[in-house]
Amino acid sequence: MERFKIAVRKFAPFEVAIQKFWDQYCEFSGCTLQLEMVVMDLHELYDKTISKKGLANGDFDIAHISTDWVLEGYSHQDFEVLNPYINKNKPQDFPRGWSKSLLTLQRFGWEVVGFPFHDGPECFIYRKDLFDSNLEQTRFLAKYGKPLEVPKTWEDFHQIAQYFNRPDDNLYGSIFACYPDGHNTVFDFCLQLWTRGGSLTDKNGFIQLNAEAAISGLDFYRKIVNDKTAIHPKSAEFESVAAGTAFSQGEAAMMINWFGFAAMCEVDANSKVKGKVDVGLLPAAEGKNSASLNVYWLYTIAKGSKNKDLAYDFLRFAIAQEQDKQLTLEGGIGCRISTWHDPEINAIIPYYHKLEMLHEVANMLPQKENWAAIAAIIDQMVLQAVNTETPSEALILEAQSQINKIDK
Repeated sequence: MERFKIAVRKFAPFEVAIQKFWDQYCEFSGCTLQLEMVVMDLHELYDKTISKKGLANGDFDIAHISTDWVLEGYSHQDFEVLNPYINKNKPQDFPRGWSKSLLTLQRFGWEVVGFPFHDGPECFIYRKDLFDSNLEQTRFLAKYGKPLEVPKTWEDFHQIAQYFNRPDDNLYGSIFACYPDGHNTVFDFCLQLWTRGGSLTDKNGFIQLNAEAAISGLDFYRKIVNDKTAIHPKSAEFESVAAGTAFSQGEAAMMINWFGFAAMCEVDANSKVKGKVDVGLLPAAEGKNSASLNVYWLYTIAKGSKNKDLAYDFLRFAIAQEQDKQLTLEGGIGCRISTWHDPEINAIIPYYHKLEMLHEVANMLPQKENWAAIAAIIDQMVLQAVNTETPSEALILEAQSQINKIDK
């Protein structure tokens, strides 16, 4: 029997939602093809779809693609251009149903190569039950001579992480996702840079790391990530999903992670912190503004697919209001404005409407065909900062020199 193949980012809520959407779609449309989900983690997904040309060759019909990779895929003609399909049969309320911040990275001139699938910018996620506790308030005031409040600066964040670090109770002050996959530590570095008033690029669009904000950001990051009295001991092994799961099990007081992992705490049946979580803006350096990062996931149609009309018809179904909301209830993050403000969603996830606020301070990564190679250099720089004594300034100079060779 012919199969319809979707390359799926490994994450239980995504897998459950896609299967449900396909079953609903087949019932609705009469489609009889069998769904084959090829579930992969980040590295493998990038490798099979982009590096090994799986989309161009037709190994898949549809793929989840991170906006980190979309320019590279577009440049190599891996994706079907969606304009002819959209012109013939627009998705429900397209494009008005989405924030502009979710429609830009997959558009090149007039050509559109993907629809928003899952979003949720980086944010500060914390245990409001701990912050609101009278006992914790009293103890913190006695210890530090100031009230326990949601941290506005990175120094406050570090101090509060040390305060809540209680290994005997399996509670740690904070969690970082430091697994070396070219993503997590790179994002962490960018957030440290931006919340210190720095920029990743110069006025000509070239990557420019060698600045005071980068040095102080890297100094802080290596200090906190190596502070066993402030962070979860498995942070070095965690990518964002594992970090989010540990937080949902009540293993940390604070976390910098994607909004989706806060939402997961409310909808995942296994969560131990349901009703105890809130989100806010990231801390920043004294006198600097907060920032966030907007990297989102797309549905794309493979250039080599033999089922393109069917693929588009399915995507129209999968991004409709009802399915976008259903994805959220499964533990993903719907991308439609209607989902962000949905009363039922906000009753379950009381901070869901804050997505709009986070998008207002969210930065995008620079769009470069070789971003994956540049990110690998930054990843290496951050890992060396964490694992060696080499001064941050020297590490940044070395990374900059490597980037200069490929950032033309």
